[in-house]
Amino acid sequence: MKRFAKLIEQLDSTNKTNQKVAALTQYFLEAPKEDALWSVALLSHRRPPRPVTTKLMRSWASEITKLPEWLFEESYHIVGDLAETIALLVRQEAKGKVPSLSQCIDEIINLKPKQESQKKEYIFKRWKSLNNFERFVFNKILTGGFRIGVSQKLMTRALSKAVKINENILAHRLMGQWSPKTITFEELILNPNPQDQISQPYPFFLAYALEEDFQGKEKVINWHIEHKWDGMRAQLIIRERKSFLWSRGEELITDKFPELDCLANILPNGTVLDGELLPYKDGQIGNFNDLQKRIGRKSVSAKLKQQIPIVIMLYDILEWEGKDIRSYPLMDRQDLLAQLFEKYDGEKIPILLSEVLKFSSWEQVAVEREKAEDKRSEGLMLKDKKSSYGVGRKKGNWWKWKSNPKTIDAVLTYAMRGHGRRTNMYTDYTFGLWEDNNLVTFAKAYSGLTDAEIKKVDQFIKQNTLERFGPVRQVKPELVFEIAFEGIAPSSRHKSGVAVRFPRILRWRHDKKTNDANSLEDLKQLLP
Repeated sequence: MKRFAKLIEQLDSTNKTNQKVAALTQYFLEAPKEDALWSVALLSHRRPPRPVTTKLMRSWASEITKLPEWLFEESYHIVGDLAETIALLVRQEAKGKVPSLSQCIDEIINLKPKQESQKKEYIFKRWKSLNNFERFVFNKILTGGFRIGVSQKLMTRALSKAVKINENILAHRLMGQWSPKTITFEELILNPNPQDQISQPYPFFLAYALEEDFQGKEKVINWHIEHKWDGMRAQLIIRERKSFLWSRGEELITDKFPELDCLANILPNGTVLDGELLPYKDGQIGNFNDLQKRIGRKSVSAKLKQQIPIVIMLYDILEWEGKDIRSYPLMDRQDLLAQLFEKYDGEKIPILLSEVLKFSSWEQVAVEREKAEDKRSEGLMLKDKKSSYGVGRKKGNWWKWKSNPKTIDAVLTYAMRGHGRRTNMYTDYTFGLWEDNNLVTFAKAYSGLTDAEIKKVDQFIKQNTLERFGPVRQVKPELVFEIAFEGIAPSSRHKSGVAVRFPRILRWRHDKKTNDANSLEDLKQLLP
């Protein structure tokens, strides 16, 4: 635990990537294999189940510090992070033996079925046995919120240096569902069993937003262009007559889309396909809101399958006849994909092939981009025809050119404190639109303003608060902002009756007064 806490302190103390990689590499070289495995798990967002609620932790922290709960809560709102708040306030001199990281996590896992009094006794013991930063890391493990500015890609790079295994190979080994409770460092990293990797997906390759000068530098003929379909990115794996469906978030979602099960007996073994899950009925692509009704269900009824049937729109092929072909040029992979689709197209299976679009000028591409909404896509994808299928986000080979967002002018109504370096500032905003003479909440946003603008808005909020609700303030409805969003759909779960996707602040409308903001009816006019 001491070694891991020291690592986290080192990572937290620098913004330099090289220093973080060096610290991680040294840690993986020195740490016992059991601790190294749990470190990989924690840094790739695989955490042990939470044995206690944050409510209990806050109550116990108040008790051990002898602070009234209101004062602890106020401190928590100012700091913005529960683990850090407790670590700062529980000023106990470290006493007792400190367990290793793997031992500590085993204790936390074993804690879950115990009585509340036993949980309290254990956590008090650990708070007293750890120093300040160790206590902070311990609390982070308890709460499950392990964001320390280290991406999985960076962690994989460091691990690659330590174990002398290619970074892309390691990235693949770390994909899928695994747990340090059921696998060893040797089995996962050093010598994985091929049989254990039957269901394992490949890391997804991601695109950057198109740069402004792209068209002036590149020839359209060199680029593979297709629509960026508005669904759920997924990998379909066919191995040993079994099918596995993985989301981009590394969630196994096979059971949620049972209509794809038939592909295990149709497509050849050793096939891995990259595509987009889309609602598809009567020859028409549905909208993302339809898909959401399927995503959130643990089980899918026959009625729901009939109402919202699903297909997978194919982008790429990553494995063919059991061979990893990600290093092949895209145009060669596309030829194989086209052959595969042509062979099975007549069998009426839930598969579509994303159309490769042909253009002779960038002006024609721009015109096609404007058609995206009508085609139920988010815009266009531009891929270098010679590119391999990489790991994660890599600039230069794949670009996304999304449609222009929809916009609306809304009034700031509520604000909440931010996190991290902005814990003392109000940076998380709620916006409303007019309905009759009332402002109805329709979206929350926390990005889009400059640091200077945030300071000015924060000052306004503190000087114009109407009511307080813990960390939230209701403010005088005087500031108008232009809000951008990617999509819009009817929603019974929202007070406004409308749900918008990815809302963010486009600009502060200094030129508009509150009454100039848009109405809820204006928003509904944007519904498809």
